[in-house]
Amino acid sequence: MSMAGGAQERLSRLRQSVARVIRGKEEAIDLVIVALLARGHVLIEDVPGVGKTTLAQALARSLNLSFSRIQFTSDTLPSDVIGVSLWRAEKGEFEFLPGPIFTNVLLADEINRATPKTQAALLEAMNERTVTVEKVRYRLREPFLVLATQNPVEYLGTYQLPESQLDRFLLRLHLGYPSPEEELALLARGGVEEELESVEPVLEAAEVVELQGQVRQVRIADALLRYLLELVQRTRKHPSLALGVSTRGALSLQRAAQALALLAGRDYVIPDDIVRLAVPVMAHRVILAGADGSGASRSESERAVIQEIVATTPVPW
Repeated sequence: MSMAGGAQERLSRLRQSVARVIRGKEEAIDLVIVALLARGHVLIEDVPGVGKTTLAQALARSLNLSFSRIQFTSDTLPSDVIGVSLWRAEKGEFEFLPGPIFTNVLLADEINRATPKTQAALLEAMNERTVTVEKVRYRLREPFLVLATQNPVEYLGTYQLPESQLDRFLLRLHLGYPSPEEELALLARGGVEEELESVEPVLEAAEVVELQGQVRQVRIADALLRYLLELVQRTRKHPSLALGVSTRGALSLQRAAQALALLAGRDYVIPDDIVRLAVPVMAHRVILAGADGSGASRSESERAVIQEIVATTPVPW
């Protein structure tokens, strides 16, 4: 079996395991797995109660990974996230007490309720994969995935994430409400707690790290790199946008496309990989010209612009 074929078989088991609990959300599950493979993080912009916590827990259980959740509020401090050093008089030294960020899968719930200083502490740790306290650097666990959530409708008592920090998320997704059929089945089952408790590991942490290494070996043709760059450059010239996608965004789209190819059992990227990921990877990285209205309407407008750019950009083959 080829490298990509072996990866597909293992990742298919992971998909099926998570989908047992989160039903009817195959696209969202695929995108979270893509972020995990690409060593990125996910911003879930959605209303409460649509399964964000369940998705994070199902993924962690399926991979036998540790899971932590932080409910952000306006008084959450950076030390509540990364940890704190306390002086131990009996030892005559400082002892570091690690915070909840020292985990494999972290659900950062309602991140826009945290102050900018706390947001920055979390996002710096996400980017560097290390935490520095009292001049001592501590490395975070691998694999490490943050699923951060924010409510696009509620703005009272929230602090909007700056564009430079939004750029740190590999992709943004929306779970949305389940279909009427899925919601009826969920009510009939009495919730997902029982199914979540029964989830067994299908992969181990070392296997995830190995698969992350395989992503870097997935080939992407020069013509596809030029196509990807053309999409990015068109965001910088679009009349509806005040700010286009950064170079970090272009690299994120490349890495995500490689991860999606591996998920599909290929060791090469195809145009459909880039097309499928353009909106979730790029839409949250742009700024609308004269942006106003609610977060939900802005998000829809951002997605619409990226969809238009994709629709009007010639595909290499």
